[in-house]
Amino acid sequence: MKTSIRSLVLVAACATASFASAAPAPQCASEAVSRARKLLTFHFGEDDRIQIDPAVKEVAPIRNPANKKQQFKVLEVWGSIYKGSYRMRLIYYVSGKDCNLMGQEILEYASL
Repeated sequence: MKTSIRSLVLVAACATASFASAAPAPQCASEAVSRARKLLTFHFGEDDRIQIDPAVKEVAPIRNPANKKQQFKVLEVWGSIYKGSYRMRLIYYVSGKDCNLMGQEILEYASL
């Protein structure tokens, strides 16, 4: 009896965790994935080994240096080419439904 109750509680906890992790994608996420592919292609040229992770994470916004009252949305996307992994941050100004790319950053994920 105790085992079946524990099993039921465990299944319920797992189901709740999976629903909680299925948060909606941030605004501009599909645009960020598309731009991330273009950014890797720009740096390394056409390569059929380029892979972009479809998961997009919104990180802390940054202030517009030209207007301190405005903020830019920062979206983080991961990509890879062969054995190299790259973190890309795409910086957007969002106006309504429009996503205006303001900047981009790429950093190789490596331990030197």
